[in-house]
Amino acid sequence: MVLFNLIYGCSKEEEYPLDYRQAMRDFVREISAYAKRIKGNFFVIPQNGQELITHNGEPDGLIVTDYLNAIDGVGREDLFYGYDGDNIPTSENEREYLIAFLDIFKNNGKMVFVIDYCWTPSFIDDSYKRNSERGYISFAAEHRELDNIPSYPTAPYNVNSNDVSSLSEVRNFLYLVNPGLFLTKNDFLNAIRHTDYDLFIIDLFYKDEQLTYEDVNSLKVKANGGKRLVIAYMSIGEAEDYRYYWREEWKTNPPVWLAEENPYWPGNYKVRYWYKEWQDIIFGNDNSCLKKILDAGFDGVYLDIIDAFEYFE
Repeated sequence: MVLFNLIYGCSKEEEYPLDYRQAMRDFVREISAYAKRIKGNFFVIPQNGQELITHNGEPDGLIVTDYLNAIDGVGREDLFYGYDGDNIPTSENEREYLIAFLDIFKNNGKMVFVIDYCWTPSFIDDSYKRNSERGYISFAAEHRELDNIPSYPTAPYNVNSNDVSSLSEVRNFLYLVNPGLFLTKNDFLNAIRHTDYDLFIIDLFYKDEQLTYEDVNSLKVKANGGKRLVIAYMSIGEAEDYRYYWREEWKTNPPVWLAEENPYWPGNYKVRYWYKEWQDIIFGNDNSCLKKILDAGFDGVYLDIIDAFEYFE
């Protein structure tokens, strides 16, 4: 450990786990346990970082059962479109590598949610078709910023009026976590209310305004009358400088758990997610992100930057 700290320029007081993957599994498991103690039917869905499902990070490895049991589904970006660039088909080698992991989740009863980034209608059609053939539920996003309701197709893929109360009943979903293009909170809420998606993944906040329990509850009925699920986005591998917990002094005097800024997403900072100070921001107390999500009446949480372990490795 001393040698590790010397190599990476860390103080002796800092504790770095040697197994970053296990640290992330533990983090997800503790988030899930906390949420489900408060609301037993609360869904936990990590995005990316699919290698965490096996001990050796390979598709043929031994499954990590406590991680599998802690989650209700898994999300994956760029499976058929977007990995090599938006509106570009993902290479066959990368696609097959990802599918090998996603099928582990599917074959163990977990729902697989895929986000492809494409806007050409033929690519969108192909994305929905190929994901459906594999038993995955997918969303073709026109913008990687996830800031709009796609104009194509005009109705959600596999649209239905069925009541949806579990992830296994979901046939389509909308992923819209950056609502800034909508002029007001009510404009945003009304726009998504009047759709027939089975599930929303949205942020707890409209700009700086937190959604209320009444706001969230008003989204739980599709335009066609069927019930739907509303899931909250929450990043656990990066801190964001526009969140309620951010302190301006961190930019010049960062806490020990705050790491470098993400060059591809300005304002997002990698975090040493195994530190209690960061975990206290995420869950475990009334001011934590997860408790606010639970209090607002969301049906589950969608965990982003699960693959932060790759950065520290």
